[in-house]
Amino acid sequence: MRSVGIGQAQTVTFDLRQESKQPISLVNLFELVADDLQTLNDNLLSIVGAENPVLISAAEQIFGAGGKRMRPGLVFLVSHATAELAGLKELTTEHRRLAEIIEMIHTASLIHDDVLDESDMRRGKETVHELFGTRVAVLAGDFMFAQASWYLANLENLQVIKLISQVIKDFASGEIKQASSLFDCDTKLDDYLLKSFYKTASLVAASTKGAAIFSRVETDVTEQMYEFGKNLGLSFQIVDDILDFTQSTEQLGKPAGSDLAKGNLTAPVIFALEKEARLREIIESEFCEAGSLEEAIEMVREGGGIRRAQELAREKADDAIKNLQCLPRSAFRSALEEMVMYNLERID
Repeated sequence: MRSVGIGQAQTVTFDLRQESKQPISLVNLFELVADDLQTLNDNLLSIVGAENPVLISAAEQIFGAGGKRMRPGLVFLVSHATAELAGLKELTTEHRRLAEIIEMIHTASLIHDDVLDESDMRRGKETVHELFGTRVAVLAGDFMFAQASWYLANLENLQVIKLISQVIKDFASGEIKQASSLFDCDTKLDDYLLKSFYKTASLVAASTKGAAIFSRVETDVTEQMYEFGKNLGLSFQIVDDILDFTQSTEQLGKPAGSDLAKGNLTAPVIFALEKEARLREIIESEFCEAGSLEEAIEMVREGGGIRRAQELAREKADDAIKNLQCLPRSAFRSALEEMVMYNLERID
C-alpha cells in the first residue's frame, strides 16, 4: 500500500490532455464544494482556538494568506463522490472535521518548512517566523500539530487516527531524508519518489482515504482512494520540481533552481545526471565557482531531464485517473479527474 517505486513504463490508456477544453482553474474545480470550503474557512480560526495572542496572530497570518485549500477541497470532493456510492444523502460531521484537521496539519508543516528553508515570504505575505521569530514559529507549528491531533483523537475512529498519525511521522522522515542526501549525485529515482511521498503525497493519500472511510464504503474503494491521493500527490510534486527550472523567478516567487542551489536533487536533475558528467562535477563542488549554478540549470533544461520528468508526472497522473474508475460517474468524480488534468496543464 505504501510502495512508491517506479517500474517499467506503462501504456497510457486515458487521454489526459483534452485540447478542446478551456484551461482548468481551481476555482471552477471546487465550485461543487464551494459552500463546504466557505464553512471550513469560517471555522479554521476558531478551531485553532489559541488563547495566546501571538498564536492567534500566527494562525490569522497563515490561514489568511490566500491558500488554495487544495487538500480540504479534495477531501470534500472524495467525500461527496464516495457518499453517493454509499447512499449517503449528505456529508457527515466526520467528513467536515477531517477536512479541517488536514488543513491544520498542512498549515503546521508550512510553518515549519519556512523555518527550515529560512523563507521570508509565503503566498506574497511575510512568513510567521519572519514576523514573530523562529522560536514562536516552531511553537506555533507544534501547537497546530497538537491541536489537529486532539481533534483527530476525538473522531474516535482508530483506522483514521492511525492513518493521519502516520502522515506526521512521514513529514519528519521526509525532512531527515532530504537533509541527509543534499548534493548526493548518487540519489536514485526511487529515493526521490519516497522522499516526495513523505513530504507531499502521504498527506494527500491520507486525506482521500480518510474521506472514503467516513463514507463507509468497501475496503477496496478506500484503498483505491489512497492510491489516487498518492499518485496525484506525487504528480503534483514532480510538476512543482519541473516548474523550479522552467518558470521565471517572478512566477515562482523565489529564485529559479532554488532547490538545486540548496543541494536538493529532484527528478529533472536525477534524469539529467544520467547523461551529463559535467553536471555531477558542478553539483559535488556545491557550486563554488561563479556561474556554475546557472550552468547546471541550463544542463538540466537542455539535457533531457525536464522531458523525462514530464513523462514521469504524466505516468503518475494516468495511474491516478485509473484509481478513480471504482467510483460511479458523477460531477464529483469528473472534478477529481479534472484535478489531475489541472496539474498537468501547469507543464503544458
